Amino acid sequence: MIEPKPAVQQDSAQGKGKKRRFGGTERQIRSALKFYKVLAYLTGAMLLLLCAELIARYAFGQYLFAGGTNAVTGQPFGLGFADAEPKGVVGGANISVAVLIVHGWMYVVYLISNFRLWTLMRWPFMKLILLALGGVVPFLSFVVEKKLHAEVEAELAANPQAAQRY
Repeated sequence: MIEPKPAVQQDSAQGKGKKRRFGGTERQIRSALKFYKVLAYLTGAMLLLLCAELIARYAFGQYLFAGGTNAVTGQPFGLGFADAEPKGVVGGANISVAVLIVHGWMYVVYLISNFRLWTLMRWPFMKLILLALGGVVPFLSFVVEKKLHAEVEAELAANPQAAQRY
């Protein structure tokens, strides 16, 4: 899917090599990589939870509730699925809506981590698009993170002089 770029890129007109340069120090890149890795896993997990919630909502008409009172029996409601329409739980916390909100804001922070890593590595624009898709396609964030982590480590090892700019 993602092939690592060579350490030295050839200039087609003159045949001279162009040295690889990063947008920050090795420490900054490793920090951005760790931030991206954590958010890739959290966003991926929240996306899977969101998919499960959407299947429960639209396929079975159920919401995940915590607390409240069962609208049919009047008994206290603990944690579980209840009817969406007509309302199955009164006064409880709708966990399904919380999953939507948390994933949305987590995706925003994930995009910030993508942009930070992308700018420090000076990758092409299409790689930023691939990074962003990781938060909206189920399981893709795990795959992309693994490949990009290996690619960053390989580029840092192959170009130790490229990050020494400050």
